[in-house]
Amino acid sequence: MSVRDTSIDSRLLQSAREEFMKKGFIKADLKTICDNAGVTTGAVYKRYKGKEELFGAVVSDTLSVLDEMIESRTDVDLSIVSDDEIRKMWVMNEEYTLGMFDVFWTVRDDLVLLLSKSSGTVYENYGHDFANRMTESYMKYYREAVKRGIAKADIKKKEMHILCTSFWVSIYEPFIHKMSRKEIEEHCRIICRYFDWASCIGIE
Repeated sequence: MSVRDTSIDSRLLQSAREEFMKKGFIKADLKTICDNAGVTTGAVYKRYKGKEELFGAVVSDTLSVLDEMIESRTDVDLSIVSDDEIRKMWVMNEEYTLGMFDVFWTVRDDLVLLLSKSSGTVYENYGHDFANRMTESYMKYYREAVKRGIAKADIKKKEMHILCTSFWVSIYEPFIHKMSRKEIEEHCRIICRYFDWASCIGIE
């Protein structure tokens, strides 16, 4: 019985990552990926249905990291959160915000693939979908703040989506533009001054 050569998998994924990053999904060439990985196209099709599934395999771990990030902000029992904590959730904090950048920094290459190299795949609207999911989270916190009389502004879901999209684009863009870690730290300080969420939803 033949034993599967597992060393192929890491070489193939790395070669695919480099080709997708260089040319984007649509223009990426499967034969080039195989040649650079030192494998045959047959080896690819034994593992994946085609180029799109290979792209999905490349970004799979990053998707898991980002899903966990979203869920950690969504799956919160607000009934046990104090009014003071609700207020603090809407105050832009440099340390907390930099922590979000840290998450993206650890997966920055694949994040760029998802955001700017995925046209032609099921992930081509990933940035928009991410903002949609975050909007649900923000609305959950906003409605709780309104219910408690903490938030006074009337923010509709459509408006919250626009606000969330603009905020998260400001988090994504530094990676697309290949900012250094030092530049990102300065950018973090800037957006903490720029986005006043507490004022936006009417917290005095």
